[in-house]
Amino acid sequence: MESSKQEQHWVLRAQVRDREALELLLRNVQPSLHRFLSGLIGGTDADDVLQEVLFQICRKLYWLRTPALFRPWAFRIASRAGVRHLKKNKRWTERALDESVLEAMPAPDLPANDVTEIVLKSPALSSASRAVLVLHFLEGMTLPEIAAILEIPLGTVKSRLAFGLTILRKHIPNKRSL
Repeated sequence: MESSKQEQHWVLRAQVRDREALELLLRNVQPSLHRFLSGLIGGTDADDVLQEVLFQICRKLYWLRTPALFRPWAFRIASRAGVRHLKKNKRWTERALDESVLEAMPAPDLPANDVTEIVLKSPALSSASRAVLVLHFLEGMTLPEIAAILEIPLGTVKSRLAFGLTILRKHIPNKRSL
C-alpha cells in the first residue's frame, strides 16, 4: 500500500522541518493507526501507544528514503509498538492453523461497520490474528503488504488470517456467515 501523492508531498516537506506539513501528515494517518492499534491491543491502551508511535514517526521521518512508502513504514512502527506493549503486559498470543484451510474459506461479506465491530471487540481472537484482520479488512492491505508491515512470512499472514476467520465463524452468533 503506497501513500497518496499528497502524503508524499507532506513527507518531503516535513523532512525539511515544515511543521505544518508534519501536522497534516500525522493528522491524516492517525485515524488508520488508531484503528489498527485498537484492534491489536484494545481501545483502552490504543491512545497511549498511538502517542508513542506518532512521536517515533516524528523522530524518524527524516531517515525515510522513499516517501511513497510512508504509510507501510508508519504501520510497521505501530505494529512493533503494539506488539511490544502486548508482550510487556503479557497479552501477546499466537495460534497456528494449517494453511490449507485458507484455500477453502470464502471472504466475509459483511458491511464495513459490522466487520469493524466484530474484529475490534471479539475476545476470542488472538492478538496476532487480530492484527492481520485489521490490516486486511479495515485498512484494505494485501497479504504481502501485511507480511512486510508485520515482518513475518506470507504463510504466517495466511495462517493468522485463516485462524482469525475460523474463530470468528465459531464465536459470532446471529451474523451472516463469515
